Amino acid sequence: MAGGALEPQDDGEITGINVTPLVDVMLVLLIIFMVTSTYIVQQSIQVQLPKADTGENTPKLKNLAFVVDKSGVIFLDGKQISLEDIATRVSSEKSADPNVQLQALVAADKDTPHGFVVGLIDAVRRQGITDLAINVENSGL
Repeated sequence: MAGGALEPQDDGEITGINVTPLVDVMLVLLIIFMVTSTYIVQQSIQVQLPKADTGENTPKLKNLAFVVDKSGVIFLDGKQISLEDIATRVSSEKSADPNVQLQALVAADKDTPHGFVVGLIDAVRRQGITDLAINVENSGL
């Protein structure tokens, strides 16, 4: 019969992948990313502030994170440091950017002797850093 020769044969394997839907999805995601990125960059409302004779500039702040473990070893920003080296490190931070105001964040193990923490705070305050915070865990009360 000649009619049987005109029917399509589906016995072969699919060897090609249709990438058109993938490209469509990627283009839509790219457009969404481009549109939303403009809103992320412009997070503030643009205003022209008035000038005042008594106005002050807000200083840039930099945190120095001190950690004291239970044996009294001091770490500054994750690197071990001695009390004597704190003065050198703080002065290098100040000279790197004189417009930056330094703050110290102190975290100490609960089993650390009180004298080690007081010694660290004293060493930091001798370098002119008066803004100090002590990390504690919330007890949930």
